Amino acid sequence: MIVPSIDLENGNAVQLVGGEELAIDAGSPEAVMERFRLVGEVAVIDLDAARGIGSNAEVVARLCRMGPVRVGGGIRDLAAARRWLDLGARSIIIGTAATPQLLSELPAERVQVALDARDGEVVVEGWRKGTGRGILERIEELHGLCGGFLVTFVEREGRLGGTDLERARQIVAAAAPARVTIAGGVTTAAEIAALDRMGADAQVGMALYSGRLDLADAFAAPLASDREDGLFPTVVTDDQGVALGLVYSSAESLRVAIDEQRGVYQSRSRGLWRKGETSGDVQELLRVQTDCDRDALRFTVRQLSGSTAGGGFCHLGTRTCFGEDAGLGRLSRRLADRLTNAPMGSYTARLAGDPKLLAAKLREEVDELIAARGEDEVRHEAADVLYFALVRALTQGVDLAAIAAELDGREWTVTRRPGDAKEDAR
Repeated sequence: MIVPSIDLENGNAVQLVGGEELAIDAGSPEAVMERFRLVGEVAVIDLDAARGIGSNAEVVARLCRMGPVRVGGGIRDLAAARRWLDLGARSIIIGTAATPQLLSELPAERVQVALDARDGEVVVEGWRKGTGRGILERIEELHGLCGGFLVTFVEREGRLGGTDLERARQIVAAAAPARVTIAGGVTTAAEIAALDRMGADAQVGMALYSGRLDLADAFAAPLASDREDGLFPTVVTDDQGVALGLVYSSAESLRVAIDEQRGVYQSRSRGLWRKGETSGDVQELLRVQTDCDRDALRFTVRQLSGSTAGGGFCHLGTRTCFGEDAGLGRLSRRLADRLTNAPMGSYTARLAGDPKLLAAKLREEVDELIAARGEDEVRHEAADVLYFALVRALTQGVDLAAIAAELDGREWTVTRRPGDAKEDAR
């Protein structure tokens, strides 16, 4: 699959030729990330830190909060490695500092070892110094100590001349079962598809920034439809993972969806279909994923509406094509609606307008949950706590999706706090 790259220099997203000559200054890394994160993990490389001439740590930290990233550049010790993992990096990329000792102290599945090579020889110190050692030799030394290898063909980096597929095939075989990501020269969708077939990802920068390769085409490269019409079944889910319906996508609709960052599909009878164009129930596209067989898609969307809170996906007016949904997602939307369109006598609206009452009720329900005994009582009191906690969060502009994202992010933390109770919790 495609792994878009954001290389950072002096706070900006840049692209260099051969790691030295500035070719493109793309400006705001956040703006680039806003687009790249739609298709999956993004490689974020701090070039200044890698050269030892500065740091873009604050920018990298912001990008970690925006979406799934692989962080590289200047990670030379255990403290730096753990810091980025704690800040939510899906994985870290370690170069010359990748010793067996350091790697043994980190979760292998979240570490990529960067191997920069010119004509097969591993090079260091900003690609200026040869080591006399080959890529395959270095992989053998570190085999089993990391979850992946990022191999950059330095002589091809930034030159849009294509990558070395045969050498990539040898590297993939040597690294297995670790996942290999190939960088340097990847320019076409056909190359991305070829790498995917051999079990490797393609880290791409220059081709995307220069316009030689379209992001949607790069993402779609490994896809292969088994249908006569060439369409891809597309499961549409909301930001809580609830299935809203089943539609179809084409190469054209996928390109438009990613370009416009909204739900756009291919109707088998009407052609290109921009969801909500007539009803107002539009969708903000959050993420596109392919399934394991590369023949189906999942669109994660934020369902909006021109009329009722929460919006509806189905043409029958229901939230999903399987009827109305349930659970915390539905409760959160109902509470949000009560806060803005409160009916007469709404208790939720009363709580929102009386912070002291809300605080008292929340404390009361937490104490009752602590004291609860038996399945029925615990279930009842836990439901009360969730209700009042959601009201509190929503009054502060925090929705359920944000809470879920916070909890998901904690899974990536490697440094654990003691978790002891404070002396006076109140």
